[in-house]
Amino acid sequence: MSAALLAWGLGAGGTPAAAAVACPSGTESDFNGDGIRDTAIADPEAVVDGVAKAGVVHVVYGGGKGTLALSQATDGIPGTPETGDRYGSSLAVYDADLDGCSDLVVGAPYEDIGTVPDSGLVHVIYGATAGLGAGSKAVTEFLQGTDKPLGGTPETDDWVGYAIAAGKTSAGTPFLLIGSPGESIGTIEDAGGFYYVSGTAQTVVFVHQDTETGGAVAGVAEQDDRFGSSLAATPTHFAVGTPGEALGTTTFAGGVAYFNHTLTSGYPKPLGGLGQDQDVISGGEEVGDQFGAALAMVPYRASGATSTTESLLVVGVPGEDLSTTVDAGAVQVFKLAANGTFTETAWIDQNTADVDQESEAGDFFGRQLAAVNTSPNATSTGTTTRLAIGVPGEESSEEHQEKGGVQIVPLVGAAGASDQWIDPGYGIPSAPAPRMLTGLALGATPSLLYVGVPYGPAEGRAVYGFPWNVASGGAPTQTFKPGEGGIPATGTTGVAFGATVR
Repeated sequence: MSAALLAWGLGAGGTPAAAAVACPSGTESDFNGDGIRDTAIADPEAVVDGVAKAGVVHVVYGGGKGTLALSQATDGIPGTPETGDRYGSSLAVYDADLDGCSDLVVGAPYEDIGTVPDSGLVHVIYGATAGLGAGSKAVTEFLQGTDKPLGGTPETDDWVGYAIAAGKTSAGTPFLLIGSPGESIGTIEDAGGFYYVSGTAQTVVFVHQDTETGGAVAGVAEQDDRFGSSLAATPTHFAVGTPGEALGTTTFAGGVAYFNHTLTSGYPKPLGGLGQDQDVISGGEEVGDQFGAALAMVPYRASGATSTTESLLVVGVPGEDLSTTVDAGAVQVFKLAANGTFTETAWIDQNTADVDQESEAGDFFGRQLAAVNTSPNATSTGTTTRLAIGVPGEESSEEHQEKGGVQIVPLVGAAGASDQWIDPGYGIPSAPAPRMLTGLALGATPSLLYVGVPYGPAEGRAVYGFPWNVASGGAPTQTFKPGEGGIPATGTTGVAFGATVR
C-alpha cells in the first residue's frame, strides 16, 4: 500500500476516512476522530506478499468511511512479513497519548526478533484525524532487547503479545498490559510474565510471580505456569491468567492473580490470587482444568454505592470435568472489592438451572469470554452487565462436530434468568459445518457482541455483531465479510478472517 493511500486512511476498495477538526474524547474505538466507532478485525493467518500466515488487520471506519489493511508490508508499519508471524493474533484499543483519538494495539507473538524465533512483539499504531497511522506519530514497537522498550533479551518462544489489554485507570492514566507467557524466569522455562506500560510516557515494568514490589504476586514461578496467557482489566483492577499453574501435584489446574493500578516504584499493586484449591472457591483442582485460560472483567457498582470502585472478574475453566463429563468446561464469577478482597458470585455451566443447551464432553465451555457493562456509573443489573461465553467444542450432530456456539448470560442474578444461545445456522448466518470452532473469537462493545467465524468453509468466514439482548437464534444487526463493504475478497483476506476483533 502506498504512503498516499495510508495517509488518507484507505484500504483496497475503500474511500477517504473523513477527517475531523480535532479528535473528540469519549468515543470508544474512534481511530479517525469523527465521533463514530470504528472496528478492527484481524486475520492472523493471512498470506501477505506471498508469505503464509504473516497476518493482516482490517480496519473498518464507522459511518461507511472506508477501510484500511494493516500488515508489516504496509508503509509506516515496522518489520517485514515473515512466515508464521501471525500479526494481529491479539488486539486492544485505548488512547495511549490522550489526544482523543483511539490507538490500535496489535500483537504478533510469533514474530522472530533477529534470529530468535517466536520472541514476539507489540505495535501501538496511533489514531489521527486523517486516519489510523496517518498522523505525525510513528508506530511504537514493544519488543525485547537491551536497547528496546521492554529491555531484557529476546528468547525463543517468549510469545510477547500473546495476550494484551489496555484502557485508562480511574485516575485517567492510560495503561497497556502485554503478556509474555513463554518467558523463562531464570532457568524456569515457560514460567511467564507480563509488562505493565503506564502513562503517556509509556513507562515499562516487567512482572512475574517472583516479583515483590508493593506486595507479593500470587503464586511462585514454575515451569509451564504460562503466567500472562490471558489478561483483563477495568479502571480499578486487572487480572492475569496462569492456566498452567500446578496446585500441589495437580498440573495445569490453573490460577489467576489480580492487581490494582496503584504504582509502587512503578509496579502495580498485587492484591491476591484465585484457584480452585481455596476453600471459598467452588470446584476442586483437577489436572488440565486450566482455570484462567480466559478472562473478562467489567466495572461493578452495588446498589446504594455512589462510585464504581469494584469489578466483576469472570474466569474461564474450559478443561473442567463435570462429574464424568470430561472437558465440559465452566465459568466462575468473582466480585473484587476496592480493598482487594473477593467474593465468588456465580458458577455457570451448561447444566446450570434454566441455562440453554447441556454439558457434553469436549465442549470447552469458557474457552473464550467477552463481557460488557453498558452503564458503569449506575447500579449494576442483569440487563446492564452481560457475558458471552465461547463453547468451541459444541456439536449438534455427528455431521457438525465442533461447530461451536456462544452462550450469553447476565453477570448479575441467576444465569438462566435471561440467557441466550446462538450458533452457526441458529442466529449466526454462517451455515453449520465441522470444526468451525465458533466461540473462539469474541469481542465486546457497549452496544454489540462481535462473534467471529474464522474457520470452517471459506464462504462462511465473517464477523457478526449481535445486540447484547438478542433472543436465542436471533439475527445479527451488523456483518463484516471479505468481499463486502470495501474489505478485500481475495489476496490477504479470508484465511482466518475474524480470529480477533475489537
